[in-house]
Amino acid sequence: MAKKIPLRQCVGCLEMRSKKEMMRVLKTEDGSIVLDMTGKKNGRGAYLCRQAECLKRARKSKGLERSLKIGIPDEIYEKLEKEFEG
Repeated sequence: MAKKIPLRQCVGCLEMRSKKEMMRVLKTEDGSIVLDMTGKKNGRGAYLCRQAECLKRARKSKGLERSLKIGIPDEIYEKLEKEFEG
């Protein structure tokens, strides 16, 4: 029997993709927003495709804010954009 591939929905483009293709944005217990490269850290996570366009869409539609249930200031988005490019 084939192993089931975990799918996650991008909060930017709303496409379903495998977990490995996505980047996880995480709200930690202290309320900070970080990029979780391993996908294993504790906290509430939202997934984004590895494209800057999806981050822009998520910002415009407030998809990340809805998923993480927290208001996200502009400087956090700017930090995420830098991490995306890097």
